[in-house]
Amino acid sequence: MASSSARSGGKPVTLARLNDAVLGETVDHLVRYLGTWSGSDKLFMVIQFAVKLIAPFLALRARLQHKAGLRASPESSGAAAYAKIGSILGDSRTVWRFWGLLPIFQWLISLERSPPATRALLTIERLQGWSMLAYYPLEHLSYLLSHNIIPSTLPSPLSLFSTSSPSGKKKLIKLDAGKLSLWSTRFWAVYVFLHFAHLWEDRKLLIQRGRALKKARGGSGLTVEERRDMGGRWDAFWSEVVVNLGYLPLTIHWSLEKGLIKNDVWVGVFGLVAAVTSFRSGWKATALPPPPPAAAPAPAAAPAATEEKKEEVEEKVGATGYEL
Repeated sequence: MASSSARSGGKPVTLARLNDAVLGETVDHLVRYLGTWSGSDKLFMVIQFAVKLIAPFLALRARLQHKAGLRASPESSGAAAYAKIGSILGDSRTVWRFWGLLPIFQWLISLERSPPATRALLTIERLQGWSMLAYYPLEHLSYLLSHNIIPSTLPSPLSLFSTSSPSGKKKLIKLDAGKLSLWSTRFWAVYVFLHFAHLWEDRKLLIQRGRALKKARGGSGLTVEERRDMGGRWDAFWSEVVVNLGYLPLTIHWSLEKGLIKNDVWVGVFGLVAAVTSFRSGWKATALPPPPPAAAPAPAAAPAATEEKKEEVEEKVGATGYEL
């Protein structure tokens, strides 16, 4: 009887241990991912754009309930609370990007020391880096001005090398937070458009790599490891395509004085698509590699330092999420 009980209880115990192991690995992965700047920023980006969809839904529901006589007021306190959360997260992410220029400088230096595979990619990445060198300072100035942290008029640097005007007044530069915001987003839009050209070059290289692997095997099928590697590369490629398609309408919208999107719900939709896809890509990138076979252990090849640096910079640039 005791033996039967032990046998019947063996499976649940095994499943419980398996579930504990899976849960432990997931928690470890989550801590590892969210412990990075990029991981925490992507999570906050997902929440930020999710509440942009939740808030108008709650506001609409409140109005419909009011018309139906189910509530006294058409206003929704929940919608206001979610909108406030989104605003706080947007401010936080903007402040965190104040150090964004440092990895851009690293990226541009690494490009010259170890250029990418093709001349076209080198040109594209140079232009992308320069667009970010303009984007970040303009965004920082716009944010500081809009929060009245710095004055809207500053003395012109040229006044240091010239005499004062006859009236004795120094030349001043007037700063407009709205215009600075527009121009910063326009430089981000340049980055996004250039990234489509980058993805086109990446696609050609992936196709060439696949053909080269098949040719090396005399036209036979790829090995399990090669198929897994190519599958991962194509998955990363299509993820970048989706993220860029999500950013494209947003950058155009925020680059125009009157905007492009009339309904802010679509801002939440496009932003959430980009945010969720970015979070998924980062999650897969931080997953631990499978252990090598016991019979023939082989250390995984470490990626080139420039590739690691490039991926880190692209993650930070891809997480800009403006307005934000």
